[in-house]
Amino acid sequence: MKDLVRQKISINIDIMDLLNEQIAMEADASASYLAMASWCDQHALTHSAEFFYDQSAEEREHMMKIFRFVNDNGGAALSPQIGKVAHNYSSLQEVFELALDQEIKVTKSINNIIQQCRKKADFGTENFLQWFVQEQLEEEQKMRRVLDLIELMGTDGIALRLIDERVKEA
Repeated sequence: MKDLVRQKISINIDIMDLLNEQIAMEADASASYLAMASWCDQHALTHSAEFFYDQSAEEREHMMKIFRFVNDNGGAALSPQIGKVAHNYSSLQEVFELALDQEIKVTKSINNIIQQCRKKADFGTENFLQWFVQEQLEEEQKMRRVLDLIELMGTDGIALRLIDERVKEA
């Protein structure tokens, strides 16, 4: 029966495994952004906190989008376990640097899955993932814009407040 079910799925088995890894990556990103939001809240960076609360919710939405795609196409999506999440940061700059690193890691993973889709001729999954390609470009741009502000303005005194206010426009 197991082999019969696997023959009836619309996505390649190896791709399904990669998508399950991506589900876990999105869940980790959501948890990391939640921790970053909490740190920002504790440091009276209210706009940055709101930004990261929104990012956390968005990453969970990404996770669920992939989760449902796997199940809707006859696969078996796996509920992810969350790894250890950092809760302490030295500065707002560190928070955004880590966020950018995380987004770059997700982008590379999505790109890798698409490469594997092409090798396996899994065009349906490749098509599904194109939305994520555009989304990742936008996510990285948000983080870079804030880091550019930090580089331009510094984080001493009022500059930190001004950066925090501009985060909502990122």
